[in-house]
Amino acid sequence: MADIAEWARQQAWGVRLEWGSAGAIALGPGSACVVVVDVLSFTTSVSVAVEAGTRVLPYPWRDGGAAEFAARQGAALAVGRRAVSEQQPWSLSPAALRRAPVAERLVLPSPNGSAISAAVGGVPVIAACLRNASAVAGWIAGRGWGSARQPVAVIAAGEQWPGRADLRPAVEDWLGAGAVAAALARLGAGPLSPEAHAAAVAHEGIADVAALIRDCSSGRELAEGGFAQDVAVATEIERSQVVPVLTDGAFADAGR
Repeated sequence: MADIAEWARQQAWGVRLEWGSAGAIALGPGSACVVVVDVLSFTTSVSVAVEAGTRVLPYPWRDGGAAEFAARQGAALAVGRRAVSEQQPWSLSPAALRRAPVAERLVLPSPNGSAISAAVGGVPVIAACLRNASAVAGWIAGRGWGSARQPVAVIAAGEQWPGRADLRPAVEDWLGAGAVAAALARLGAGPLSPEAHAAAVAHEGIADVAALIRDCSSGRELAEGGFAQDVAVATEIERSQVVPVLTDGAFADAGR
């Protein structure tokens, strides 16, 4: 995206925010790091798996080469939520990951957060969610990142409309990105771009973020499909201290 207009790059700001793969490609170059936020459920699942000691390899969803890729990497392969079996107990469901045996390495495909993580190159990629927003912000601030000279790009993954490739901005990712931006601001990072500021204010202004996410479109979709426990895990606000950083193709806890 070399032809992206300068006004779209948010270059005057230390903490920037955009949506989806296009936003990551636009803001990633020149950033100190890219923070991917996909609350329901990729980055929440990454936080759960990394807590257990698993190294998580991102891979785009519905790519026929996923199984071959996992075999080459010596990794287990996560399947769709409804395809979980005794032989393949790993999926994008964070609740299922908690129940499954701990894999040393796990390929975790998803069309949003995983695809974004795999597409970013040249800068550190961090997986953030509502469970670890403050831990991620603390790790970033501890490296002196989050200034106009060393900016942070926070990417709200969003969803896709069923049966279409169109991006659906998702309130859970907006609030998750806002949680990261607000935590960075409290630690002295900034200035925040208008986009990052708006998300931070939205997050800070909601009395019960967990209840809102349970009732939002994505939360209802999972609950009606029988996966309400995934929403419960995703709304464990600030319960995790892991900082999953993509290193050598896999997310691992940078704090260990």
